[in-house]
Amino acid sequence: MKTILYFQEMNKNALIIFQKNEIPGKVKTRLAASIGDESALKIYRILIQHTHSILKEIVADQFIFYSDFIPEIRIESGRIVHERIQTGKDLGERMRNAFETVFSEGYDHVVIIGTDCVDLKPAHIQKAFKKLSQNDAVLGPALDGGYYLLGLKKLIPEIFEEIDWSTNQVLNQTKSKLQELNFSIGIIDTLSDIDNIADWEKVKGRFDSELNSKH
Repeated sequence: MKTILYFQEMNKNALIIFQKNEIPGKVKTRLAASIGDESALKIYRILIQHTHSILKEIVADQFIFYSDFIPEIRIESGRIVHERIQTGKDLGERMRNAFETVFSEGYDHVVIIGTDCVDLKPAHIQKAFKKLSQNDAVLGPALDGGYYLLGLKKLIPEIFEEIDWSTNQVLNQTKSKLQELNFSIGIIDTLSDIDNIADWEKVKGRFDSELNSKH
C-alpha cells in the first residue's frame, strides 16, 4: 500500500499591521487635541475596524504588532493572525525590530501598514507585493509627506535610523537612504492618513453609522 504525504508550502508573503492599543490619551493625539480623548478613541476604533475589514482579502500571513500589550478581546476578523508586541524606543526602532522578527521566521516579502488610512484598499497591498517581486523596497506615499506602507525583501536597518519621524520629511529621507544604498524602489498610490481634525472632516461622512453607534 502506497502512502502519500502532503506538505503545505509556507506562504512567503507576510503583512505586518502596526496597531496601537485602545487607550484614551494614547491614540490619535493630534486629533484628540481638537475633539478630546474619548472621541479620538472612538474614531481610532473605526479606523481599526476599517483596516481589518479589508485585510480579509489579502493572501499573506498576517502579524499584528500591538503598541503595549496583546488585548484579551480581539476584533472578530474571520482570519488567522499572529500577535506580537512592538519593541523599541521610537517608531523606527519598533518597525526595524518587527521586520527583523518576521524575516527571521522565513518570509521573503514583508509589507508593513498602520491603521490610519481610510483610503487603503486590498488592491494597494496586492500591488505592493507585486512590485516587491521586482524591487528591493516598495513605498506607499502619504499626502502628509510620510508613508502608509513599506515593503522590503530583506531588512535594511539604515532606513529606520536618523529619520525625522512624524514630519513631512519621512518619505523623502527614506527614499534618499534607499537610493544612496543602491536599492531599487517601487512606488504605489499616494493616499491620505488620518492624523488631525482636517483629515477626519474630509472622510467622516463615510462612517455616519459607526459614529452614531453607542458602542
